[in-house]
Amino acid sequence: MIDDTTSGAELSSADNAPTTHIETSATEFMSSPEPGIPSRPERTQLPSSEPKREKLVKNVRDALAALPFYFRSTTAIEGLEAGDLFSLNTVLGGTIEVQTVTTLNRIREVWDPDDEWSEYGFERSSQTFPDVRLVSRSADKPSPVLGIELKGWYLLSKEGEPSFRYTASRKACSEFDLLVVVPWRLSNVLAGVPVVYEPFVEQAMYAADLRNYYWENLRGASGDTGITSPAGATPYPSPKVRTADKANSDGGSNFGRVARVPDLMDSYCDEMLKTPVAGIRAKHWVSFFKTYSDNANTDQVDAAIQRALARVSNKLDDARSDEIGAVLHRLQELISGNPPAAASPPD
Repeated sequence: MIDDTTSGAELSSADNAPTTHIETSATEFMSSPEPGIPSRPERTQLPSSEPKREKLVKNVRDALAALPFYFRSTTAIEGLEAGDLFSLNTVLGGTIEVQTVTTLNRIREVWDPDDEWSEYGFERSSQTFPDVRLVSRSADKPSPVLGIELKGWYLLSKEGEPSFRYTASRKACSEFDLLVVVPWRLSNVLAGVPVVYEPFVEQAMYAADLRNYYWENLRGASGDTGITSPAGATPYPSPKVRTADKANSDGGSNFGRVARVPDLMDSYCDEMLKTPVAGIRAKHWVSFFKTYSDNANTDQVDAAIQRALARVSNKLDDARSDEIGAVLHRLQELISGNPPAAASPPD
């Protein structure tokens, strides 16, 4: 059930502390390209002729890094079964994006500390690319001046990685535009209000270049690895204007899955999945929920829990291992609606 009564997601514990990774490094895919493979693309430098917008981009990055401290949601979720958790990004992804935009506008003192953009505000439209733009209503002001392609990532999703497709052509990106992915979860794991973590942030144009470079040169796929770009694409197009690159051959519909592009956001995803959620790393919650939702019987779930504990037993003492096992068993009972029998009173 979704409840829109007002409530907040306070960051009062280490579970909710933001990660320290806002951008992945520019390490090479390999020490040197193989013969015939072009050099890895680099980020496009911001034009020196626009220092004001360059400063704006830096400040917006700072504001995004602070998002976990300011984000508030009025949407409360309760009464979900384990299998339903995996569909949360479909149900709430748009809501997370809307509330992220609301938060950015609320903390404008972070991205506009000198009131240089006082006539501008962030607006979201799902029909445009980028879907969030910094715009002005004044006819004599340039608009938009910055764009954000904003994506939500439910941290406990079955895939263990963001599953969205980022297919925008570099020609549809300004050098100032950003690709932003906001990880989130429910405050009480199975219920509560959305809690967000520090987002992944990258230059949108560079993400498009690196995606295409990987697709055309490094996948090792047979057949046509070419990509067709839209003719006449320019930054900040009108709604419904074609902006997406398209793979010439993509039977698996995998083009644009940037979470799988090496050295783009894979390291960030790995670190996020190590994030403690109620004292247990996110990746272990994903394994548990996936096991339970795959229609396994109780014995199979029990065996999966024991295997998971065995994999991390070298990092846990027996007491902590037993405690975590008990918590997961209790969670299984709560999800299934079969609470354990009441314990016998102490002697």
